[in-house]
Amino acid sequence: MGLLARRGHGERRDPGRPGLGSRLKDAYGDHVGPAEQSVLMAWSAFTATFGVTRALTYWIRGGHGPSGGGIRLGGRHFHHYNIGIALLCGVGAVALRGQERHRRHPLTAIAYGSANALIVDELMLLLDLEDVYWAKEGRTSVDVAVGLIGAGGIYFASTGFWHRATREVATSLTPRRTG
Repeated sequence: MGLLARRGHGERRDPGRPGLGSRLKDAYGDHVGPAEQSVLMAWSAFTATFGVTRALTYWIRGGHGPSGGGIRLGGRHFHHYNIGIALLCGVGAVALRGQERHRRHPLTAIAYGSANALIVDELMLLLDLEDVYWAKEGRTSVDVAVGLIGAGGIYFASTGFWHRATREVATSLTPRRTG
């Protein structure tokens, strides 16, 4: 079979070595403390919320979903940055008056990241510059830029974890030498 033996579909892994999922969980525990976890969760929520919001708005703009083009209250369009502002108010209240366990709760970080994504997505409207939300020029580049910023934030929130996770995945994909 040669010097390198690949694990086939029916072969067993090394019984003395934990699986990839277990090793990634250990790497997370070793490199992501409470502060890093909050930042990582906030950036992850920002990136996911921004991506879902963009996909949903493109879907609505493509003629799917509500005929009025989104949320309407009292016959007027309700911009989703208002939801972001309300979420930030809730996070601020928790930060100022909440118990420590609530401040450190993952949902607080998730609400913070999601709120910021909802606001950033409609920032030009919020600043009352111009309704450029659907202007073809620039919209795609803004989407990509914000997505990259979100991905960078997720990475930089816990670089030690991501470096170790990459090593663990690479180790799992590398064939073992048999002697």
